[in-house]
Amino acid sequence: MMLSSLTDEEIRNAIIGEDVNKIKSVKGVGIKVAQRIILDLKDKIIKGAGVSPTLLSNTTNNAVIDEATTALVMLGFTKQNINKVIPGIVKNNTGIKVEELIKEALKKL
Repeated sequence: MMLSSLTDEEIRNAIIGEDVNKIKSVKGVGIKVAQRIILDLKDKIIKGAGVSPTLLSNTTNNAVIDEATTALVMLGFTKQNINKVIPGIVKNNTGIKVEELIKEALKKL
């Protein structure tokens, strides 16, 4: 079911980044199952796949992205437009703070 909703890379990144909401977006997966998937598979993916250090640093970026996305949705922007802009900003500015991300996204939206 997960592979029909998300690509294998999205699943891998969600597990490594502990993105419960991304995994929970799959039909039939609730918060407890999503947390269990992350708990059971994170170490295996990191050890087995040789995860890059930049992807591990993105773990903190996921919380920043989630918070900025929520703020921008509250301001009236659509998630589709937000999801087009934010990855480019985060890619160019690793370690960006929520406030800075929102400001940059507002400039591009």
